Amino acid sequence: LSDCLACDSCMTSEEGARVFQQNQKEFFRVLNLNKKCDTSKHKVLAVSICPQSLPYFAAKFNLSVNEAAKRLCGFLKSLGVHYVFDTTIAADFSILESQREFVQRYQRRNQEEHALPMFASACPG
Repeated sequence: LSDCLACDSCMTSEEGARVFQQNQKEFFRVLNLNKKCDTSKHKVLAVSICPQSLPYFAAKFNLSVNEAAKRLCGFLKSLGVHYVFDTTIAADFSILESQREFVQRYQRRNQEEHALPMFASACPG
């Protein structure tokens, strides 16, 4: 999240404050606190893995993408992470929605002056 450009186009200010709290320093602080206290008092840690990161790890360590996913998940769990989520399906939904919007805009291009161009992007962070 340190790469977030804070463009505010993907979240409200309240959500932004929550995202700001989710950084590497806070992650390791919670991991260390969880190691020191009773498991009933642990803060739950969840990590999401974007689809672009897995091929990077696979290539870097000469693994298949599935093996890289398994190893990365195992590593994170060994650190104390409770849940690891793959966000591939969310990225797929985003692409499908962008596609749907583009088709609608393209079909309206002669009726609406501002139907095109359509600018779309995934968060660069």
